[in-house]
Amino acid sequence: MKTGFHVFLAAFIALGASWCGFVLAPALQLGTAKQAAVLNSSDIYPVQRSGDATLGLQVYRASGCAACHTEQIQQTGVACEIELTSVGKNPAAVEKQINALFAPSPFLGVNFITNDQNIPYGGPPSIDISHLPQIILNHLEKSKADAVVGGITSAGGKAEIHIIATGTDIARSWGLRRSVAEDFLWDDPVQLGDIRVGPDLADVGARLGNADWQLLHLYTPQSVVKGSVMPPFRFLFETRKIAGAPSPDALHLPEELAPPAGFEVVPTDDAKNLAAYLLSLRADVPLYDAPFTALQASTSAPSNKK
Repeated sequence: MKTGFHVFLAAFIALGASWCGFVLAPALQLGTAKQAAVLNSSDIYPVQRSGDATLGLQVYRASGCAACHTEQIQQTGVACEIELTSVGKNPAAVEKQINALFAPSPFLGVNFITNDQNIPYGGPPSIDISHLPQIILNHLEKSKADAVVGGITSAGGKAEIHIIATGTDIARSWGLRRSVAEDFLWDDPVQLGDIRVGPDLADVGARLGNADWQLLHLYTPQSVVKGSVMPPFRFLFETRKIAGAPSPDALHLPEELAPPAGFEVVPTDDAKNLAAYLLSLRADVPLYDAPFTALQASTSAPSNKK
């Protein structure tokens, strides 16, 4: 009897400790989470979802979207890229300093040109120094990036180091950084998902931020994404006879999918709310626990991914 009690007590303690560690503690942690400060900004993140987006979360849940999509961007690490902002008064000295740091691997250096020169074939990336700022090197370790910027500065030029997240999800352009707890502060329930039949949606509002596109995609996925295996969600739409002027909400469908003459396809409130929820999914700001350098404007330059 005594032995049986001890076994029961040990099992109870083990199960209780596991429940506290895996269920209670995360629930308490998320329940006390607060909005976080955006790095290098006075803004806070995330902002409260609009009412239609909040309703759209429930449509997303009821429609089973989490069965095929995740909302969790994964990240394997960080790397540095260097933006050259000025070559000063001696471009040749800046070029020499950069390339000296990569000897004996010239393909990891740069080749400065001006817009009146022909871009050479092969060799290291060619940078038109008449169009600065430009990203000149990327995927560098922090120590190497510091050394390059130090060399540029000593030669009279100016450069900045940008921190970028790395990983397969980042490479697919699904997001700029990994997902963190703050991203789900206003979600109830949190729809993390665990299968990716379709792409991750954690940042879909930033990369596909057009409500008309989202609605058309819900009605006929294959017409906007070639080869999509997503089923059409046409139960979220209504085909009705046009009464007077066409509705401004009516979908602009391809000819083969258009309704009969005199009819139109319009989204229901559920469809509009779902689209609003998808547009609200924007994990596009740097945070303390998920940093990256937010660029003010896109720049183009030869890249080096070795």
